[in-house]
Amino acid sequence: MSDKAFKDEKENINEMNSANIEDIIGELLIKNKLTISTAESCTGGMVAARLINYPGISQVFMEGAVTYSNEAKMNRLGVSRKTLENFGAVSPETAGEMAWGIAKTSRTDIGISTTGIAGPGGGTHKKPVGLVYIGLCIKGRVMTQELRLDGDRQGIRISATIKLLNWLREELVNSFK
Repeated sequence: MSDKAFKDEKENINEMNSANIEDIIGELLIKNKLTISTAESCTGGMVAARLINYPGISQVFMEGAVTYSNEAKMNRLGVSRKTLENFGAVSPETAGEMAWGIAKTSRTDIGISTTGIAGPGGGTHKKPVGLVYIGLCIKGRVMTQELRLDGDRQGIRISATIKLLNWLREELVNSFK
């Protein structure tokens, strides 16, 4: 784990009164009877793995899909070929379609997604290493966020996972208490 990712993780845990983020999310999902599924590209299953840390999550966690290729994004999640051609795999449009697609195909209340450039290669001037888009689809409402992360490949992936889970936690707390 990179120093930055470790620092971010430590800050997130401290913000939540030393509770694990997956515990808070798991409790809120179960309490509110909300099902969830994940669609991941650059994080490669890390988000699902964190959620699965919570005992009893099987009541609400339906599935996780690692859709690394454009073909997988189209075939598994229904991401539009036009979206990928016009905006690219690393875009808010793709992150939103991924979140919506996994929720729809898994028949879950919530779909969450990650797509980005973890490096060390693959970055461009317009889309540098560390650019990640995260998506949330909660009961049909789709939202995305752009992240600009620093660090090595693993650090970027860890930071993206933490940022997405923290955002999900915030949305659950604000919407469902």
